[in-house]
Amino acid sequence: MSHNTFGKNLRFTSFGESHGTTIGCVLDGFPPGMAITTDEIKAELVRRATGRSRHTSQRKEKDDVKIVSGVFEGLTTGHPIALIIENTDARSKDYTDIAKQIRPGHADYSYWKKYGVRDYRGGGRSSARETTMRVAAGALARKWLLENHDIKITAWLSQLGDIKLAPGDLSRIDESPFFTGELDRVPELDQYMDALRKSGDSVGARIDAKAVNVPAGLGEPVYGKLDAELALAMMSINATKGVEIGAGFGAVSQNGSVHRDEIIDGQFASNHAGGILAGVSTGQDVTVSVAFKPTSSLRIPGKSIDIDGNAIEVVTKGRHDPCVGIRATPIVEAMLALVIMDHILRHQAQTQSHQPLK
Repeated sequence: MSHNTFGKNLRFTSFGESHGTTIGCVLDGFPPGMAITTDEIKAELVRRATGRSRHTSQRKEKDDVKIVSGVFEGLTTGHPIALIIENTDARSKDYTDIAKQIRPGHADYSYWKKYGVRDYRGGGRSSARETTMRVAAGALARKWLLENHDIKITAWLSQLGDIKLAPGDLSRIDESPFFTGELDRVPELDQYMDALRKSGDSVGARIDAKAVNVPAGLGEPVYGKLDAELALAMMSINATKGVEIGAGFGAVSQNGSVHRDEIIDGQFASNHAGGILAGVSTGQDVTVSVAFKPTSSLRIPGKSIDIDGNAIEVVTKGRHDPCVGIRATPIVEAMLALVIMDHILRHQAQTQSHQPLK
């Protein structure tokens, strides 16, 4: 069975490839009555878009989203919401030289072994282009969460290569192409990326995120844990190699007396658990960190094989991000919003009459 859908009560399905004619998604289970416009969705897409700075891929898509169904006279109807975007700046010819080559570190090898088909144009379903629809759907989820539960979601760049960044002023992260609140460090990041781009290499990044005003009680014991489904959602983002909830791997070096979040005068004294205990939200901020690997498509020659098993050197041309993690901030926000909204709808369906959200 192909798995292009996630969520239970709020179900998101995406379709399309990086160099296909169209990408799209269906968001099923979205409640009726919320006002939404294409401009609101487009505002989030602009944040994720390529070509915003010299540090990202220079592929420039219009990302003019069309609402095909599920919205009537500006309001969601409760029926499946279908969104589509045409690909207008794909350059498949950039990949003709590697039509029979397997790019190391890419999806080429694993997809070829699984499907027996070699679509050499870009990354296909493994391309960051696929995440466009996650951000589009996430725009609806973020608005619903804010209007109905005052839940605010923010993500920011916390590490670029070996450069670690503090959150800084999170209200200003959109003022820089790096999604950092430490605006005074943007020149340092510019210099780092300029040198990296000239070298022809790439680097990874870490994105931290939080959801504020999440009510207690979201999540299911054992197989529907909120943190487990957040980890699944974040790991499903292309190029993700690691996810932490709360203290994450930092908990390894903590003593239990430190890691446990004591409750003093009815308030948690810390939040090492990341707002989730035993898979269920505590009412604290839900915090998650995501590690993104370095881009594998490089102009630096790399050893690999072709589809006939011959040893070759691969040089990838075209337009690629020297750090795909820079643009991942709105993607992480979108996935966090979709998971939390799904769990709110699930909570309401099961326990609302007995235990309403607070």
